[in-house]
Amino acid sequence: MSFSGSTAGSRTTRTSLEFGRTHVVRPKGKHEATIVWLHGLGDKGSSWSQLLESLPLPNVKWICPTAPTRPVAAFGGFPCTAWFDVGDISEDAPDDLEGLDFSAAHVANLLSTEPADVKLCVGGFSMGAATALYSATCHAFSHYSNGSPYRVNLSAVVGLSGWLPCSRTLRHRMQGVNDAGRRAASLPILLCHGTDLSRWKGDDVVAYQHGEKSARILSSSGFQNLTWRTYEGLGHYTIPEENDEICHWLSANLCLGGT
Repeated sequence: MSFSGSTAGSRTTRTSLEFGRTHVVRPKGKHEATIVWLHGLGDKGSSWSQLLESLPLPNVKWICPTAPTRPVAAFGGFPCTAWFDVGDISEDAPDDLEGLDFSAAHVANLLSTEPADVKLCVGGFSMGAATALYSATCHAFSHYSNGSPYRVNLSAVVGLSGWLPCSRTLRHRMQGVNDAGRRAASLPILLCHGTDLSRWKGDDVVAYQHGEKSARILSSSGFQNLTWRTYEGLGHYTIPEENDEICHWLSANLCLGGT
């Protein structure tokens, strides 16, 4: 799978899209945090729920929704599960703001019914990570790109092998919103990505430079509480070392109880 190709794909009317099945992993201990975890392009929520259930985080509730099936420009308009439309990950590629708002609002709705004393988080892999990072910017701005209010108070964001949508305009937009810098600076973000080696290509779907540049732009735009982790030779998948990092990072930044 590659994201290179036409960027002219169709924009499906949002009202015609339906999210797939949502899988929930209940906490085995005291419920201290809820994390909506978003899968990658063409995947589904059940693919991640089994892995997340095995992590030593008994105080976390995981919500794993499935994206709508929609035409995707990267596949020549062929339909698959996707949080938004994407053609090419590059500086010149257009951002599907309508699709991003649509999915970020779905994530916010899933979190909005959680208990008031529970910390709310969003994370994801690949396109799911991109959607999670877009949610982080909505949190900083307190609204979506269409102007509707974003009402969820996020406590942490995790992105694996992903990229930052709307990266070209983030710095400028941050300067024009009161308190956006304060909200951005206080939001912990963990980003992980594979790097290239001479013997291994690394991530051949979302290239390392896209992940590294996303981290750099977020930091320079005011998201100062950002942790950037790299794994030599890691392709477009996750490994136990990366999962261990997620567990340690979440436990520390959410002040979770013992494993």
